[in-house]
Amino acid sequence: MKELDFLNRLKKEKKIRLLESNSELKNSYLEKSKSNLIAAKILLANNRFEESVSLSYYSMYHSLSALLYLVGIKSENHSASIIILKEIFSIDNSKLLFAKKERVDKQYYTSFFISKEDVKEMITIAENFNNLILEFFSNLKTEQIKFYRNKFISLLKFKKI
Repeated sequence: MKELDFLNRLKKEKKIRLLESNSELKNSYLEKSKSNLIAAKILLANNRFEESVSLSYYSMYHSLSALLYLVGIKSENHSASIIILKEIFSIDNSKLLFAKKERVDKQYYTSFFISKEDVKEMITIAENFNNLILEFFSNLKTEQIKFYRNKFISLLKFKKI
């Protein structure tokens, strides 16, 4: 499996690690997520479409980071985090993959057209994704957190902390 090989390589490079569950970091990343989404809306209102797309994606990514820290996973790689979302939590990652591609295209390239409607759609995608993640981990009990943590440990053969 190509994705598992990728995750194992990042594990060896210590770019993904097992930590203790951290509610403080979870809350910090949720705040970053909220702030990024507010900024994306302000940028949209000021016709700064490219930047709004980027911050919409980062809002989603920070929500995902909050979930990972809740379970005790540190990932320094966006692609790895997105894979973990699907493989460990069984949450559809297609909207996040789409947002990441849009962010890369708009941030690094100049040959694109983006409309106000495109950006509104991106913000809606971010809001829906963030709500999904928030609802998901708001309902997690201690046993479920352990289950996802153990699934991650088993997948990448980490030693339990």
